[in-house]
Amino acid sequence: MSNTVSMISPGLASMTGFARVAGAHEATSYAWELRSVNGKGFDLKLRLPPGFDALEPALRDAAGRRLKRGNVSVTLTLKREAAVGTMIDEAVLERYRARAVALAAQIPGAPAPCAAALLALPGVIRPVSHDAGEIEDDEAAQVALASELAASFEAALDDLVVARLAEGARLGVMIAAFLDRIEAQVQAAWARADEQVTQHRARLEAALAVLLSEANPVAPDRLAQEVALLATKSDVREELDRLGAHCAAARALLGEAAPIGRRFDFLMQEFNREANTLCSKSTALALTAIGLEMKAAIEQLREQVQNIE
Repeated sequence: MSNTVSMISPGLASMTGFARVAGAHEATSYAWELRSVNGKGFDLKLRLPPGFDALEPALRDAAGRRLKRGNVSVTLTLKREAAVGTMIDEAVLERYRARAVALAAQIPGAPAPCAAALLALPGVIRPVSHDAGEIEDDEAAQVALASELAASFEAALDDLVVARLAEGARLGVMIAAFLDRIEAQVQAAWARADEQVTQHRARLEAALAVLLSEANPVAPDRLAQEVALLATKSDVREELDRLGAHCAAARALLGEAAPIGRRFDFLMQEFNREANTLCSKSTALALTAIGLEMKAAIEQLREQVQNIE
């Protein structure tokens, strides 16, 4: 059994992942959500609020530099808080002032009403809000917001890459375990390969001895040629050699710090071809059973490989 962990590249990435980054710039809060699933190539779908389409080229460039495969959807949500200010309610202030003047006139020696005291009275100064959409946007503020959004998108991409690498590490462990199983089945098949050739030759010779009459004898060398030809057709050693080489190639791919999904997909086709040939050539129940188990393991391996970037 091989060491499954040591053969896994730290760069092995899945195409599946999720990331969310939220923040705020002045009166605007924002959130990026990035979702990635399997795909044959790289497909990026952007959902941006109206007025932020100018960000798209830079976002596509940033994502293309970090991700090579997968269907990735990106959503940006913005929420602009209402701008809050204050105002003096002139009507309320006038009522307070008139009452204060009237009271001061009734009290000998009373001072005139103080402006600071009047402004501090309840209801004189009150908050006022305006819909952010009604406030004229400041160009410099918009540029600053766009810059922060671009930086936060890079942070979201970082998180998505980390998530895909974490999933890739789990995939690597599973893939290495499936390779262990296939290699064990190849070794079991090797133990039966020579036995199959011998048994097949013996069965052919026995069948020919019964079928051939003494009246029509076959030359021994001709009989030997036919038996050898049929025995060669049942020889699975070449397929087993190739399967062993494919396992070694798969482990070498796992050791690469680069996107390997497309090459691994192609290698799985070769695995299937050799396993199918092995089963078709098999004339022994034990070898056929090994071949069928191998095909099941190869199919499970293929399902996991389809998740690799």
